[in-house]
Amino acid sequence: MATSAPHPHLSEYEVWWRSHYNFLKEKGYNLRSRYSPDWVPSWTNTNKIDINCEDGIVPPHYLVLDARRIQDGARVSLKRIDVSRHPYEIEIGRYFSTPPLSIDPANHCIPIYDVLEVPSDDHTVILVMPLLRDVTNPSFDTVGEVVDCIHQLFEGLRFMHRHHVAHRDCMQLNILMDGCMFTDGWHPSEQYMSEDLKRPARHRTRMQSPPRYYFIDFGISRKYEASNTNPLEDPIFGGDKEVPEFKEDSFKPRNPFPTDVWYLGHAIQEIFLDRYSGVEFLNGLVSDMMHSDPAQRPTMDEVFSRFQVIRQGFSTWKLRSWVAPDGKIFSFDFLAHWARRIQYIIRRIPPTHTSLS
Repeated sequence: MATSAPHPHLSEYEVWWRSHYNFLKEKGYNLRSRYSPDWVPSWTNTNKIDINCEDGIVPPHYLVLDARRIQDGARVSLKRIDVSRHPYEIEIGRYFSTPPLSIDPANHCIPIYDVLEVPSDDHTVILVMPLLRDVTNPSFDTVGEVVDCIHQLFEGLRFMHRHHVAHRDCMQLNILMDGCMFTDGWHPSEQYMSEDLKRPARHRTRMQSPPRYYFIDFGISRKYEASNTNPLEDPIFGGDKEVPEFKEDSFKPRNPFPTDVWYLGHAIQEIFLDRYSGVEFLNGLVSDMMHSDPAQRPTMDEVFSRFQVIRQGFSTWKLRSWVAPDGKIFSFDFLAHWARRIQYIIRRIPPTHTSLS
């Protein structure tokens, strides 16, 4: 069978990855068995059903697939991009992936490991990046864990803005984290399950193994000259369709930097304020970030400074306190939190892993 031919168990976009299986292997990256030209589904001639098998799960995004780097076994993410539609994604990604910016601890842009030019297709390249995961899973447990996450997100977007880059789509889905909390691998399409899909993925808490948070997807990002203090761009609706200035007038050119501030404020509202109690300290700052008038929003320098003042007032006791998922407060969860809290104190695990700046 030709590798580009239709397959009864693969979607059309998966067939594209299958047809490039050998190309990627030559470049040093192994796709999962599902995409091998010789793949025979593991549930064949058994009583199993596909969704219960590791090789039966369809990836959630047609442009992104996981792989392993053959050289060291590292898990990576492959992103297929059309450079004619997104001409700046590689340039901006490489800008933040090159020293000295790449080694700056304030840089929270996903690094690009490699750029693969697809043969016989001048418009398509594959970006190789670290495999990251959903920022909301597992749940946050303490105020300190929330503080660490917010600190990194504010630091990261401030870093981009200080280098004159507007993200333009820094919504919740474009904020991910590394997998250092997980004691073994997770399945990239079912992130709460182990890599072999046989049990829940095992993990520590964020306080025990603090993750690093990243901004991804620079497809509509732009870099400006330092002298251009008020760049104007035609509105582009990213994944979040609620930007007030775009809803007011979807044709009027706008400065994308205040819009970035709104996007991040809304992401924080969705990740924390809409889901947890105990995070009310974020209300005032997030409200200002989401002001309907872009001119009234704080800059990311101001956002970061204000957050430092907020966290400076927190005692160790406050930082170790529970952030309970709204509507899911059970006595068992409360007792489990206290058991962890006592353990952290005994083991002298600090309540936060980021420092006041």
